[in-house]
Amino acid sequence: MGKKQKEEQPSDSGYGEPAQFDPTFAGPINKRGCTDIICCILFMAVIVGYMVVGILGETSLATPAQASVIHLVYNMTHYFIPFPSLDLTYSFNRPNVFYFDILKCATTVNVMAAALDGFQCPTTQVENLWVIVLPVCFFIVGIWHCYWEYSNYKANSATISEIGFTTNFEVYLQVQETWLAFLIIISVAEAIILLTVIFLRKRILIAIALIQEASKAISYMMSSLLYPLFTAVLLLVCVAYWGVTALYLATSGGPVYKVVALNSSQGDCMSINGTTFNPSEYSHCPSASCIFIKYNDEGLLQRNLFNLQIYNVVAFLWCANFVIALGQCTLAGAFASYYWAFNKPNDIPMFPVSAGFMRSLRYHVGSLAFGALILTLVQVVRILLEYIDHKTRSAQNACARFLMCCLKCCFWCLEKFIKFLNRNAYIMIAIYGKNFCVSAKNAFMLLMRNVIRVVVLDKVTDLLLFFGKLLVVGGVGVLSFFFFSGRILLPGNTFRSETLNYYWMPIIVVVIGTYLIAHGFFSVYNMCVDTLFLCFLEDLERNDGSMGKPYFMSKNLMKILNKSNKRPK
Repeated sequence: MGKKQKEEQPSDSGYGEPAQFDPTFAGPINKRGCTDIICCILFMAVIVGYMVVGILGETSLATPAQASVIHLVYNMTHYFIPFPSLDLTYSFNRPNVFYFDILKCATTVNVMAAALDGFQCPTTQVENLWVIVLPVCFFIVGIWHCYWEYSNYKANSATISEIGFTTNFEVYLQVQETWLAFLIIISVAEAIILLTVIFLRKRILIAIALIQEASKAISYMMSSLLYPLFTAVLLLVCVAYWGVTALYLATSGGPVYKVVALNSSQGDCMSINGTTFNPSEYSHCPSASCIFIKYNDEGLLQRNLFNLQIYNVVAFLWCANFVIALGQCTLAGAFASYYWAFNKPNDIPMFPVSAGFMRSLRYHVGSLAFGALILTLVQVVRILLEYIDHKTRSAQNACARFLMCCLKCCFWCLEKFIKFLNRNAYIMIAIYGKNFCVSAKNAFMLLMRNVIRVVVLDKVTDLLLFFGKLLVVGGVGVLSFFFFSGRILLPGNTFRSETLNYYWMPIIVVVIGTYLIAHGFFSVYNMCVDTLFLCFLEDLERNDGSMGKPYFMSKNLMKILNKSNKRPK
């Protein structure tokens, strides 16, 4: 069987030679050196310059009144932006969940038994069928509810023509056309899901097996689920520093005031023109007043504020992209160490997430900064295109609008491609420790040599993860709608949602918060799937499943290989 599988591998020399068997290779190599040192030095210089810009902006505040602007913005965001608290108790006492209960993993009493089991979570997972069933059932319930609401309002003869336009969106939920539109949209989505399940059922089962393998890998390194919190904190620091620096720069310099006459018809106010205000000098004009005009722009710093603001934006984008790249390379190193462990979980190294993080910081800051810089340059071009389009929209003709639309579309596609290429390059960096260009080339060639498997498995897996995220966000959104609209009554009088004047705002906040949390945790699964998939492709090229060249893949992934070979060509 090994020889047959080896012969079926694509051998197009246009995309490089397949990886050769190496008996000494056992996962992420330890003997590696620093990569892309020049880019690392440049990145460090930019960070130092970024800190200098922030210090200059802060020290250039001339008066305490200018600093109060910063504190005003802080107080507004601190006191008036609500952050909903999260209740995580809903998953307690539920052993059969799709993704295991993190708290149960962390609070396992029998530490010795957990260690003997490879520190795997004691919770069980649902069968594959509940993944091809849960989204379908969710949309069926939505269709039934929309039809039920539509029937009720149709019987009451409530139409949207009788209401017209109003800012009270709750009124639109009381007409039959709204629920009919919801019914049509959900029905179309349900039809798409059913057709996908019917025609891609075998490939979906294979993709689900890959997700299960990713879930098993994460269960052996549970700290990987907490890493998105660390990434979120770093991104919040970047955003906060960018916002504060932008405010400091915008309010730098001394304030410039001017005396004007609010009512020139009173007294002798026609000759009012000054920059200082002395009540005795303008006693002949009762309406004389001193107003703020602008901040002083005569200094060296003030004359370069626009350039400093551009530097602030570019440095922010570079730092934010670097933080994301650091997280991807860290998780890739951890999950690659799982895949290339021949005897799982005994051969998995201790603290794989921490080891991947330390390798990335010690050796590959330059490579990660290189990939982040390429992505930042494309994003800057996209921002410039949006700025030019906004400023010249009124003067554009049809040809100019078409050209601008094509440019924005091309750079949007380019950004998506670079993100895809960087993601796979970081996986190769985490495994082999090469520089960015070599890693990106090797990853791209590996994917192109297995382009059919990439399209079939990788994209179907992304679709399944998207359905999972949609299920979580949609389920919480529906529950929050029923709760805040007063349809789910709570015992007692502590909280009565019926008294809310506008319940859509808490629903929107809950949905957005749920999406951000789900996106953070699902990104770990997505990175794990991509890493395992890339290692799986390399395993097929390096080994043939014989005694001398055994596969590193688990039995679950072996099923993927067998099913893919049995498919008719």
